[in-house]
Amino acid sequence: MPDTVSSNETLRPWDPVVRLTHWGIAAAVLLNGLVTEDGGRVHVWVGYAAFALLALRLIWGLVGTKRARFASFPPSLSTARAHLGDLLAGRYRDYPSHNPLGSLMAYALWGLLAVVTLTGIGMAGSPFEERPATRQESVASHDRDDEREREEEDEVLEEVHEVAANLILVLAALHVAGVGLESRLAGRNLVRPMLGGRSSGKEG
Repeated sequence: MPDTVSSNETLRPWDPVVRLTHWGIAAAVLLNGLVTEDGGRVHVWVGYAAFALLALRLIWGLVGTKRARFASFPPSLSTARAHLGDLLAGRYRDYPSHNPLGSLMAYALWGLLAVVTLTGIGMAGSPFEERPATRQESVASHDRDDEREREEEDEVLEEVHEVAANLILVLAALHVAGVGLESRLAGRNLVRPMLGGRSSGKEG
């Protein structure tokens, strides 16, 4: 079972890299999921930014601060079930890093984000190259069989991209709801450490 901390112990802010990647990825997901035009230049650039932030977070999970490293919050279904049981029974425990349910959520979101960004890159290519305004312009300069194959590949990528993107939005909503619930059970604002502040435990 992961280490826990006393309910009266002050939870330190997350380090700057964790905060940057967390809020940067959240902003990118909201922008591309709810605001930007699918396939547009802004959408593509935001996707590349999300990919870069994800890569930074994964590297930081290997070489970063102790609390941010993957070893501090390994995914475990058994410990997640135990943590959920504690919550349902009205018992709350603080963890120095992500709690077991938060760990599973983090890995699920990272995995889906990797799928979304990689399929997006596969469809969009380099953001620096000029893309044909229409498919017909592309056909004029390529063999039709190659173009048909490319269209089929794009359809598969687009389908996977859309499903993964929608799943991210669903999990993000569950994540926000979960943080709100645990903040209430803990008697403290658990978002504050991700904003750079300290979150003190309730008096026991």
